[in-house]
Amino acid sequence: MKTKINVIILAAGMGKRMDPLTKDIPKGMVKLFGKSLLEMQIDIFKQYDISDITIVTGYLGEKITFPDINYIKNKNYSLTNINESLFCAKEKFQTESLISYSDIIFEKKIIKQLADFKGDIGVGVRLNWKPCYKERTLHTASEAENVVIENNKIVKIQKNISKCEKHQIIGEFIGLIKLSKNASDILTQKYLELKKSHKGKFHNATSLKQAYITDMLQEIIDSNYLVEPVIIEGKWCEIDTIQDIEYAKQIFK
Repeated sequence: MKTKINVIILAAGMGKRMDPLTKDIPKGMVKLFGKSLLEMQIDIFKQYDISDITIVTGYLGEKITFPDINYIKNKNYSLTNINESLFCAKEKFQTESLISYSDIIFEKKIIKQLADFKGDIGVGVRLNWKPCYKERTLHTASEAENVVIENNKIVKIQKNISKCEKHQIIGEFIGLIKLSKNASDILTQKYLELKKSHKGKFHNATSLKQAYITDMLQEIIDSNYLVEPVIIEGKWCEIDTIQDIEYAKQIFK
């Protein structure tokens, strides 16, 4: 029986740090173990009986042509950032949604952990994250998207959080989010309000157009909505540089 969860994979970015591999293809089409990063994700989602999969494309989007997949293009991908790509797909916010970055690979059991989350906004987080950066000299720990957890809720989310209070924990956001239908409505309403009225800097971004999803989540947190960590266990890796490909081969060999 197929789940009612739909998946939105954000794949609009140019992946400049993967050059020359991304000269002629989007980052999500870079191959590892004979499959593209996107294909590896799609296979896992389908194993979990998720068939409603949407890819938000942008840079060289015509190179992404998997069958039985929905496509939405962020036509302004070169002028915007990943948060804008997410809301290009707001029409898919009709049921529970899983949001995924296109440049990550993970085990199936991580998706089960996210899918089983019953709250409104669940953010995939790993706790033992610092050792993984020892070999990533081209993408250091200072570039990690971090969360601060207090009493089982996320109180702060942004890049490079190095300090917290004694009763708090710092984790790493892994580029996977689970949204209930209610949460999707809340996010969409907040986004549309911001589009009408917001000017200037937006949290850690220079503007709303240049916002990361972490900026939008911080806006939601600051608006007193509950954002919860889903502590994941299992193999996971981000592919942001060519060096990361070799690191991923060690993890998933």
